[in-house]
Amino acid sequence: MASQEIETLASTLARLPGLGPRSARRAVLWLVKRRETALPELLEALSSVGEALVECQTCGNVDTRDPCAICADPRRDQRSLCVVEDVADLWALDKSRLFGGRYHVLGGRLSALDGVRPEDLNIADLLARVEAGGFDEIVLAMNATLEGQTTAHYLAERMEALPLRITQLAHGLPVGGELDYLDEGTLAQALRARRPMS
Repeated sequence: MASQEIETLASTLARLPGLGPRSARRAVLWLVKRRETALPELLEALSSVGEALVECQTCGNVDTRDPCAICADPRRDQRSLCVVEDVADLWALDKSRLFGGRYHVLGGRLSALDGVRPEDLNIADLLARVEAGGFDEIVLAMNATLEGQTTAHYLAERMEALPLRITQLAHGLPVGGELDYLDEGTLAQALRARRPMS
């Protein structure tokens, strides 16, 4: 039986996404075995990030400076804006290096069941950015869920009068996916989004 402090550390780590109680205990044991080197480094990194973390006032990204590194980068395409639900989505897209424009984080998605309304999200700031001009294309990169698609349709309707090209991410079959392993929703979307071969 571990001490109360070690159990508290394990239960705190277990609350992190992707870590369950067993994984958290393994992480704690790893840290305990390397307490002379790994533990001080982890504590310093957590302390440093905790003190410096800010939300970018332009896009909603989380960084250690405002504006964030993406908004401050003059090499980014100033004419295209990718709208995402959450910071994790921004990081995933930007890590792929397939989109070279700007981003805007909504901070969630519309959900009648959860009581999330347009005024609960960062939609007013998005509309102000877009109405200020300078963008040719708005990419609505919402998740392929009912709430994500509802959010995308709501945003498209709010911006339809503006002289912009509004696009959304394609949905359907994953590369390398086999039909007999896919759920009905994915298959239905792939069939609806079919396109000519040539």
